[in-house]
Parts: sequence; structure tokens; C-alpha cells
Amino acid sequence: METAAIVASGLVKRFGDVPALDGIDLTVPPGTVFGLLGPNGAGKTTAVRILTTILRPDAGEARVFGHDVMADPEAVRNSIGLAGQYAAVDENLTGTENLRMVGRLTHLPKALITERSRDLLERFDLVEAANRPVRTYSGGMRRRLDLAASLMHRPPVLFLDEPTTGLDPRSRSELWAVIEDLVADGTTVLLTTQYLEEADRLADQLAVVDHGRIIAQGTPAELKASLGSTVIEIGMPGEGSALMALQALGRVGIQPPVLEGTTVHLTVSDGPSALLEVLRALDAEGIAPSGVTLREPSLDDVFLSLTGQPADASSGGEPADSPLRGVA
Repeated sequence: METAAIVASGLVKRFGDVPALDGIDLTVPPGTVFGLLGPNGAGKTTAVRILTTILRPDAGEARVFGHDVMADPEAVRNSIGLAGQYAAVDENLTGTENLRMVGRLTHLPKALITERSRDLLERFDLVEAANRPVRTYSGGMRRRLDLAASLMHRPPVLFLDEPTTGLDPRSRSELWAVIEDLVADGTTVLLTTQYLEEADRLADQLAVVDHGRIIAQGTPAELKASLGSTVIEIGMPGEGSALMALQALGRVGIQPPVLEGTTVHLTVSDGPSALLEVLRALDAEGIAPSGVTLREPSLDDVFLSLTGQPADASSGGEPADSPLRGVA
């Protein structure tokens, strides 16, 4: 039987009276991308810190390729790479110097450090900038260098904690392509993200996390299919009318309607007949929408339905994210 790359069971972590994790279970097969999706404070980063031995859980257990994160942390660190949402590289060193420094910290042979540095700079399209100080790099270049540094010792498991936060669309797309290449070569990736498009494109399996718990899990297609066949979006001219529409449409969909800004989202099983019902219900209350859209469900709809908020909203809980390094 194939050993799972990552297994967590009943992970609990509290910060004072605040539960950051409240019993997380997950299993990640080798050579796949597992996505943890949720708003800031949901528990994603805390889970990563426990799985990478930075934090100890208050309860539960976790293993990375069979190594217990508490009983055998050194073996875990030797099996993983870690890159966070802030590039943890030295701005005063060049790209090459940063990679060589990481190679020395991970006790690679000198000859292998030179070879790996050269190969990674080429793979991440940083050859021309290799001898420039990192302070001259763009945000996307720094993020690629940070990811390259996490791969210096060829870890079979890579943890990416919101790696594309703050990047422009082009840099984000370039980093997605790099991640896809790594997985094609056999690397296992656990990815935390707030970006629905990122999760939909990269993840083989997704777990939606909210208030320290996994509230839904499956492939992106399974999660979208679980909502029903159609989504109706009713745009309203203001907050007051949006709240009135939310109340008027409370019994129309197969799930309670969700309000995002001044738009009411409904998931329905029969789009055309539900649309007529929506218009009749609004007309009966004298409510005039500014626009109505009928479409297939997306991961945005999954997240809104499950948590009542968009994926990029902050919900408090775990401490603010900070640069992650120290295990690569």
C-alpha cells in the first residue's frame, strides 16, 4: 500500500482562548496538489506551521512520509520545502548567493550546491538576474527565488503558504506553471490559498477551512457539483435594497441566499423556473434589481455558500501571517 505523503488526524491548536485549529483531518497522496482554501484566520497557516514542525499541536498527530512531526522533526524537515506568502530571501545577497547559502544550511555537498544553484536559476528563469542583489528584483522574481531556495535539497513534499499573494496576474500565472511542472516531476504540494482560480487550476483535492475546521472536501469539480446546477446572481442598487432582497428570497434556492456586497447569490436546481420565482418574489415586495445573471456554479459559490463570505475576507482567529523559512 502506497504511503501517504501527508497525514493529519485531529489537529488542535489554541492561541489563548482562540481555537486556531479545532480537529483537522487530512490525507495527501504522493505526487498530488492538496489545497487548503479559506479566509485569513481560518487556520490554514497554523496547519502548515504544525506540519512543517514550526508549531506543536495541542492535540492530534501528523506524519510526513511516515515521519511524526513531533517525535521525529528532523526527518520531517529533511523531507520538505517551505515557501510562504513573503519571499524569505536576503535582499543584500545576489540570487546565486541566496541559493548557495540555503545549500550550506541544508548541508549539501559543495559541488552539488553549485550544480543545484545553476539548475534552479535556469528553471525559474533567473539566470540573467543571478548576480544582481535581490533588492533589485521584482516581486515575482523574489517569489520565484524563494521557491527555488525551498527546492535546493530536492524535497519530496513542498508546502506553499499563499505563495502568489500580492503578485500581478502575469507573475501569478508564471508561478502556477512552475508548480505544475514540479508536480509533474513527482513533487507533492500542499497549497494554502485565498484565490479561487488558483485552487481550481492547481488542486487535485480541496479542503475548505473555516474557524479551524474542515467544512467541505473533494475535488474542485465535486465541490462545485455539490451546490446544484445553477447560480442566480441578483444585483441591487444599494445595501438597503440588497438586504430586502435577501429576506424576500430566503426560501427560493436549495440553500439559503448569500449576500456579497450588494449582490445576492442563490443556488438553485432548476434555473429557468427559479429565475421566474425570483422575479415574482422581488416584484411582490416592490424590489427592483439592477441586474440578474444566470450561470453555472464556481468555487466562489462553494465558498460563499459554506462560509457566508468571499474567500479573500478576513475572519480573525490565528495570528497574522509572517515570513516562513527555517525548514527548507
